[in-house]
Amino acid sequence: MPNTIAAQKMVKIHYTLTDKDGNLIDTSREQGPLEYMHGVGSLIPGLERQIEGKAAGEKFKVVVEPKEGYGEYDDSLVQEVPRKQFEVAKPIEVGDTFEAQTPTGPFMVRVTKVTDDQITVDGNHELAGKELFFDIEVVDVRDPSEEELSQFESSCDCGGSCGGSCGGGCGGCSGCGE
Repeated sequence: MPNTIAAQKMVKIHYTLTDKDGNLIDTSREQGPLEYMHGVGSLIPGLERQIEGKAAGEKFKVVVEPKEGYGEYDDSLVQEVPRKQFEVAKPIEVGDTFEAQTPTGPFMVRVTKVTDDQITVDGNHELAGKELFFDIEVVDVRDPSEEELSQFESSCDCGGSCGGSCGGGCGGCSGCGE
């Protein structure tokens, strides 16, 4: 039986990501396949779930809905901020990104509108609210080396019993319940 994609497997995939109109968003074809450990949150949840069980050599298409991708678009994450709150040496332009300080910690925002007095920023991921269309080719599926496995286990508060799927330092491991 072939080695299939499952938790704690090292996976290499080629992907092409497009929007609903077929416009290219991203692809691995130029830089080489994406390699990751499956089951540790390296991919968006909908993609990770739909490729589980696939084997090297398989080619398929996957559609990921917003709730399992980058989330639904949240209008409350769009705010107008007085220009004077931006202390930068260069002119501020649409598309610029900034790290905003919030009560819950740093948060990345993207500039969507610039006027003389106001800067409109959007805290949504640029793919929030969008269906994502993937063409996937599984290049390789293998067991991790001891070194690769230890990279994930060492960052985990539960001593590694979850294989790193708790995300490290979370205190609430989904993989082992600790």
